[in-house]
Amino acid sequence: MSPASPLSLVTTIVPGLSEVATSAPAVNPYLVGVGTFIVLLALMGALLAFGRGRDHS
Repeated sequence: MSPASPLSLVTTIVPGLSEVATSAPAVNPYLVGVGTFIVLLALMGALLAFGRGRDHS
């Protein structure tokens, strides 16, 4: 067995990588956006709930 030349390695790997790059995203971007928005609302709710329990000085 002879070692693979760099050129044959490139011609084998690059087409495979280019196909992967054009595929659909693994996670729907809208789901990420909605999830982030829900986390933001939860954190704002916790901040407001915490602020109501303290006296203003």
